[in-house]
Amino acid sequence: MAGENVVSSKQVICREEITGLPKESDMYIGTSTISLKVPQGLKAVLVKNLYLSCDPYMRGFKDKKKDRLFYSFSADSPVVGYGVAKVVDSGSPEFKEGDLVWGPTKWEEYSLLTNLDTLVKIHHTDVPLSYYNGVLGMPGHSAYVGFYEICAPKKGEYVFISSAYGAIGQIVGQFAKLMGCYVVGSAGSKEKVDVLKNKLGFDEAFNYKEEPDLDAALQRQVPFRKLNSQITNTAELNIYIYIYIYIYIYIYIYIYIYILTDHNYGCREGKIVYMEEVNEGIESGPGALERLFTGQSTGKGIVVVARD
Repeated sequence: MAGENVVSSKQVICREEITGLPKESDMYIGTSTISLKVPQGLKAVLVKNLYLSCDPYMRGFKDKKKDRLFYSFSADSPVVGYGVAKVVDSGSPEFKEGDLVWGPTKWEEYSLLTNLDTLVKIHHTDVPLSYYNGVLGMPGHSAYVGFYEICAPKKGEYVFISSAYGAIGQIVGQFAKLMGCYVVGSAGSKEKVDVLKNKLGFDEAFNYKEEPDLDAALQRQVPFRKLNSQITNTAELNIYIYIYIYIYIYIYIYIYIYILTDHNYGCREGKIVYMEEVNEGIESGPGALERLFTGQSTGKGIVVVARD
């Protein structure tokens, strides 16, 4: 291992097995060393991580199960999640130095990735690269499939989105408005409700924390999507014709990026308002995750490790 090819790499490391919601104190910043060359004969890529994605699904990826692609929080190991990275060295003919990729990676400055089937090349760079962690990434995949393919609504129909301020909810709501639907959302604060109505174009929105009777609140509005919860259960009691309810459970949806861009999510034209909470430096990672899980994020959480 040539000395000039070895660099230090900061990491966000999980202290121990996490119970409950991940907190900033559950993680710390460590440093390791890594060679910038892929070991000879190993089919892998060495990447420089650029933008890391803070996502709610990571909470559910604490417990080890055989069918999971990765575990976000393993004791004494770097946090794992989706991110955008640049290939520094490659041991595979499918990737070359300088390629931009999106997929699962470790929360560290440099990573050696061996599961190449999970990596998607980024060909469109006329939008911010961080968008591939959100509207053009997994949240965008989920929003598109859940709304257009599963619910398949028509113009003039009613759409209700619970957790509408979340990364997926914001996108679904705007898809619905572009289709000509009447859109109602719920969120957990007055400030978030204001954003839904005044910035994202929702027709109506309400703060579910201030509603003593969710059944009555939904009767004033109309329902659509959410994880299994009291709001969904209430919505199930208020089903009318032309109202869709989609119980969304996180699953991996393998759709190539070109499908998203070909269907035109409106990023280039400004038809989709996309809000990010940008956290500079890998050191900001633990705090960014805590804000996500405590509902304090002001947009899609992004940790900027490097910009190029």
